[in-house]
Amino acid sequence: MHYGPTAMHAQDNISLITRFLRAGIDVCSTAMTPWIWPTMHLNPPQWIQPITEACTLGEPSCFTTGIDPGFANDLFPMTLMGLCSEVRRVRASELLDYTNYEGDYEKEMGIGREPEFSPMLENRDVLIFAWGATVPMIAHAAGIMLDEITTTWEKWVTPTERKSAKGLIKAGHVAAVRFTINGVYQGETRIQLEHVNRIGHDAAPDWPSGHDDDVYRVDIEGTPSIFQETAFRFTDGSGRDPATAGCLATGMRALNAVPAVNDLPPGWVTALDLPLIPGAGTIR
Repeated sequence: MHYGPTAMHAQDNISLITRFLRAGIDVCSTAMTPWIWPTMHLNPPQWIQPITEACTLGEPSCFTTGIDPGFANDLFPMTLMGLCSEVRRVRASELLDYTNYEGDYEKEMGIGREPEFSPMLENRDVLIFAWGATVPMIAHAAGIMLDEITTTWEKWVTPTERKSAKGLIKAGHVAAVRFTINGVYQGETRIQLEHVNRIGHDAAPDWPSGHDDDVYRVDIEGTPSIFQETAFRFTDGSGRDPATAGCLATGMRALNAVPAVNDLPPGWVTALDLPLIPGAGTIR
């Protein structure tokens, strides 16, 4: 298991992971989210080749997952697509309140900054690279070749001050963002990833929200149409918030996949290579 830093620290991750791979040790990681679909065109060769070579040398397997990008927008939508005779459009959404979230979002997403500030992820290629790997994966699974991948980015400015775990967001600053990554096929968006991230459930009231607060949602327009919301919660009285529950689920997806990854041939592993992971040993 490798719970490393994000792809912002790619060389550190690659250096450590290749040591294990060259030694013949399989790796399940949550760090390098662009590796969720290694053949994505934006993955730089210097990130892919060392892993490929290490897997050839040591004959291990390397699997990367997450929640979003990850199982919330690969496993969930593709499983539900398998229940349809036709899928006209599939959308996977993260709808979260970041009030208690302490991860990085100021420079990356512009939350808490002036609306004139251009965050890193507002750049099309950076956004697709960081979050969009499951769009071409779903297209591949569906047997289609996308025309292009496009993005949208919106900001919501708060009229009043808002408190968050990371400090005070001033009035007139960004307190919510909404972005989409769109897989276009035959001139229409057919595969879409959507994020709506807020500071406070009442922020950006006209933007999508779940039937329950803080959910991952899949919307399939097809035959039949399917709508699914997944909420991660702690019900043990600990008071831990949904974001923490989602982080735990992220780690457990990787950990529970270890036996299946061990059984696979050497090389890159994606969600499409894995069997059903039922969580052996979780009922005790």
